Amino acid sequence: MFRKILIANRGEIALRIIWACKELGIRTVAVHSDVDKDSLHVKFADEDVCIGPARNADSYLNMSAVISAAEITDADAIHPGYGFLAESAHFAEICQECHITFIGPPPEVIRLMGDKVMARRVFARAGVPVLPGSEGLVAGVEEAARIAADLGYPIIIKASAGGGGRGMRMVGNEEDLKVALDMAMAEAKAAFGVPDVYIEKYLEHPRHIEFQVLGDRFGNLIHLCERECSIQRRHQKLVEEAPSPALSPALREKMAEAALAGAREAGYVNAGTVEFLLDGQRRFYFMEMNTRIQVEHPVTENITGIDLVKEQIRIAAGEPLPYRQEDIRIEGHSIECRINAEDPLRFTPSPGRIRIFHVPGGPGVRVDTAAHQDCYISPHYDSMIAKLIVMGNSRTEAISRMKRALDSFVIEGIRTNIPLQRRIISDPDFERGELSTHFMDRYQQPLETPLAVSETS
Repeated sequence: MFRKILIANRGEIALRIIWACKELGIRTVAVHSDVDKDSLHVKFADEDVCIGPARNADSYLNMSAVISAAEITDADAIHPGYGFLAESAHFAEICQECHITFIGPPPEVIRLMGDKVMARRVFARAGVPVLPGSEGLVAGVEEAARIAADLGYPIIIKASAGGGGRGMRMVGNEEDLKVALDMAMAEAKAAFGVPDVYIEKYLEHPRHIEFQVLGDRFGNLIHLCERECSIQRRHQKLVEEAPSPALSPALREKMAEAALAGAREAGYVNAGTVEFLLDGQRRFYFMEMNTRIQVEHPVTENITGIDLVKEQIRIAAGEPLPYRQEDIRIEGHSIECRINAEDPLRFTPSPGRIRIFHVPGGPGVRVDTAAHQDCYISPHYDSMIAKLIVMGNSRTEAISRMKRALDSFVIEGIRTNIPLQRRIISDPDFERGELSTHFMDRYQQPLETPLAVSETS
């Protein structure tokens, strides 16, 4: 087992990793920008190193600074969390060259799955259904027009190196194709350094279902069932739950087998997530694979009782998985709401100082956060400030607990999306489990009954 792990991240996920390390008896090193010097992940780590100013490129994305921090503190492993360097094959290679263990998949697997075109080919080779689309990258508008005509509109243009909805454009007709292609390529170039895009057939109202997998270095590979992640805005998830209310046992088994087949074909090791789209006829299609811990991992931990961060660390340390597939059981139902520092009507960021911060408690409630009273929410980083997670014996109980928890979550000094989350959880379609990736479209237009928003909520 490792002696000391450097956490190349910030906020709630950095704290989450620190808690796992403490329980495993592993010392931790926090890295931080100058504006994060008073953050909780810095206070609770055993050691800390400032790696630069607030701008991501100068601190949390500065590979040289992160590696230097690991070397001067004699850390023998780096956990990247999610975001930042978590899916950088180059960073994982640098860790190898410096004899520091990267807690994640091998660099070649990160690179393979990070290229969405190659990932589609790997999963198709494993017999997993993929959406009809271009065979490879699309070079220009003429080729895009031919592919779109063959597929039939609507189609979706995606960045090959993409993620988080960047470099992605839906196109409903040929007249809009050139502008959408130019915008997608420009956004892909700005976000990922390359303008490469591909095309897929666009599903009108699919569900977003993802399967959590774990693989060790000895060829053992298991899944920890699925998560429903259909409630999104601009491809950014807002609410996640496990298990999905849409899956029958037979469909769950079929999708899980597909997830494992693709992950096995990719040579996957450590924790990863295989993401699918599920259409109205219960046909599923591979979308992408995320080679890191997910923001929504707590709902899987709740229903399986397995600590995913600890398993990541153990696998990276060379230990075999202690579970077989038949050992995995689903117990109850779990829901997660992402609490963001943003105006819930305009979806604009709301940085500032938190004057009052009261988190909910009681049976079945968990809050993952690095925020606290008097802390400053910086405009330099992601707007998510907390994850509110509940567990119930049934989906109905979990929804009731989430309503109660949202009602008692008090944040003053900045605006948050708590009022919007209350509206989502109380929506009749949500309560019935009738979800799709277009669920949030109803909140893009003015509401007949406005959300209850105060200056401090």
